[in-house]
Amino acid sequence: MATEPSLITGQLISAIGVESEPAVYEVEKGAILRFAEAIGDPNPLYRDEVRARHTRHGGIIAPPTFFRAMRPGPARAEAQSPLKRILDGGSEWEFHEPVRPGDRITVTQALVDAAQRSGRLGPMVILTWESRYANQLGQLVAVQRTTSITY
Repeated sequence: MATEPSLITGQLISAIGVESEPAVYEVEKGAILRFAEAIGDPNPLYRDEVRARHTRHGGIIAPPTFFRAMRPGPARAEAQSPLKRILDGGSEWEFHEPVRPGDRITVTQALVDAAQRSGRLGPMVILTWESRYANQLGQLVAVQRTTSITY
């Protein structure tokens, strides 16, 4: 059986672990309220200051999906699959600290893995990205691992 040529290019290999430029976001209470309203989440932790003050969080916090509105800064290394068709392979999240109004969240992203597999439609390149979200105190508040599949 013939072995497929490697699609994991030197460019991809050299991009692994290279962190993007940071992007910094100021978290505003109004943005949290509008976001919770937009996603239809009635949780008082995201909308009702009086009720949220009586919780272990002591006030309004952002919903976990709030991070989806925060993009990392520009890439410092080119990481493109040589294949053009793309599928979303899903994402996994870890949440470490609540995000509060007034927080400054710094977002960075890096390619953490590149693998080649064979599928029904031929060769695939599977890229795994990790986005890290840290607050102004240097605390890691969340990590997102995203997989993209190209074929």
